[in-house]
Amino acid sequence: MLGAAFAAVPTAPSFAQEAFQEFKQLGGSTKMPKLNAFSATPGAPAGIMARNVAFEAKLTKDGESMKDGLAWRVFGPIPGADGKLPLLASSDGGTADFQLAPGDYFVNVAFGRAGVTRKLTVPEQGRVDTQTVVLDAGGFVLNAVTGSEVRIPPNQLSFSVYSSEVREDGERGLVIADVKPNSIVRLNAGTYHVVSEYGSINAIARADIQVEAGRLTTATLQHRAAQITLKLVSQPGGEAIADTAWSVLTASGDVVNESVSAFSTMVLSEGDYLAVARNKDKIYQRDFSVKAGQNADIDVLLSSHAQTANADVE
Repeated sequence: MLGAAFAAVPTAPSFAQEAFQEFKQLGGSTKMPKLNAFSATPGAPAGIMARNVAFEAKLTKDGESMKDGLAWRVFGPIPGADGKLPLLASSDGGTADFQLAPGDYFVNVAFGRAGVTRKLTVPEQGRVDTQTVVLDAGGFVLNAVTGSEVRIPPNQLSFSVYSSEVREDGERGLVIADVKPNSIVRLNAGTYHVVSEYGSINAIARADIQVEAGRLTTATLQHRAAQITLKLVSQPGGEAIADTAWSVLTASGDVVNESVSAFSTMVLSEGDYLAVARNKDKIYQRDFSVKAGQNADIDVLLSSHAQTANADVE
């Protein structure tokens, strides 16, 4: 079952950059040694002096220059033997200054999964203006609840972010996987499809979330699920019997989970299920229902629908 309800609260641009720096940040590029001065043209003719080129990036056209969280990369224009453009230098942080010999380059600036690449020509003479790059980027912080605003433990939640467009094969392009709750995801402005998994079985919620340039959006998805613990007992409220093999089936007969333990704990989406317990040479079963946000212990009694172990379970 899928839950689609969510609430999104945008953070004003004046606070967005500070917020981006305060949260654990995901999706950044691998850090490389910081190089702020170099001659970028091997074998340049003698007497050709490198020019200082300053770079800055903004989330929006009218925004302030960013002070942190950026990864700058300068590439040569001619691919190497591996078919890739050679990385000539890098700088991580906010603004960047490079000493570049006259010539052509490609400059990339990344802000998490948001990024811009532009071509740069450094002249031999004349003024070299500060290069300003507008990222047109923002981000969101993800969380989820179940039922009537019941908070879900962070270690039971994960999110995956996909592109909003559906490809010809019916799938969406994965942007970033295994995002933890309360972590910032930094992206180019646009619409993204977010999938939230509560537990590891069938509790899934989906929502399309808009990323606005210069804004940090807090989005809370709503699940329709609960945590259930199954126990095989001799009497209601009794001790769980060890070495019990469990199977959980949907109302249509599909097996959604199997385990062997005295306590079988799992998160299930809202709906009707059948619990089947196998212990020694007997099989026991019980129908039960899951209601959103209502965690519950389900006792299966030794006296309930006992069958021999080689009998079919209807």
